[in-house]
Amino acid sequence: MATEFLFRDDAYLTECDATVVAVTDKDGATGVALDRTVFYPTGGGQPGDVGSLSFDGQTVAVATSVYGETKQDIVHVLAAGSAVPAVGATVKATIDWPVRHRRMRMHTGLHLLSVVLPFPVTGGSVGTDEGRLDFDIPESGLDRDDITAKLNALIDRDAAVSERWITDAELEANPGLVKTMSVKPPMGSGRVRLVSIEGLDLQPCGGTHVKRTSEIGRLAVSAIEKKGKQNRRVRVVFA
Repeated sequence: MATEFLFRDDAYLTECDATVVAVTDKDGATGVALDRTVFYPTGGGQPGDVGSLSFDGQTVAVATSVYGETKQDIVHVLAAGSAVPAVGATVKATIDWPVRHRRMRMHTGLHLLSVVLPFPVTGGSVGTDEGRLDFDIPESGLDRDDITAKLNALIDRDAAVSERWITDAELEANPGLVKTMSVKPPMGSGRVRLVSIEGLDLQPCGGTHVKRTSEIGRLAVSAIEKKGKQNRRVRVVFA
């Protein structure tokens, strides 16, 4: 049974009631699949949400969340030794909001970084305290202070961030929308989610984002690392 991904419609939801549809055991870790969830699963460079499940008067920790085998369901991986709800039980799923919100801010900030540096993206990672993008850049000469200033100038524009969907065929007809060389947008379901930063950026993305760029806060480029002849890793932290 497919999970209803509530975070795709509202990234600001912090909890929901749900029904347990399956319990899994993989590599010694117990996972709980729900019919609906606010938990974002690991993917696209963004870590899976952490939080808790509450049921029968007790609360257990969710150590991470991941896609199931079909990527149509989400498995909530419980902390070792946790009590396990039964299939059919009603639970309250609650994310660790401060952690999620920092990742939302960072993820949106990395989209803006790809505007400041309009080069092909070869990799990336969204962290709670740090994010990074790897760029295919022919020559070096990047300046940390200059990139930081341009990045914060875009944040200060307070641009609206929104999502919309297009068909697989529309994406195939507009390959320029895809900035990432190493991670391709999920296709095959018939539609692809686009994240738009008004007047600045539009690209496929399944991650969670803030509603306006001003919500990101100040960012700073902490390091620029040479990872190859034409590859530069740009690290960003909250200032």
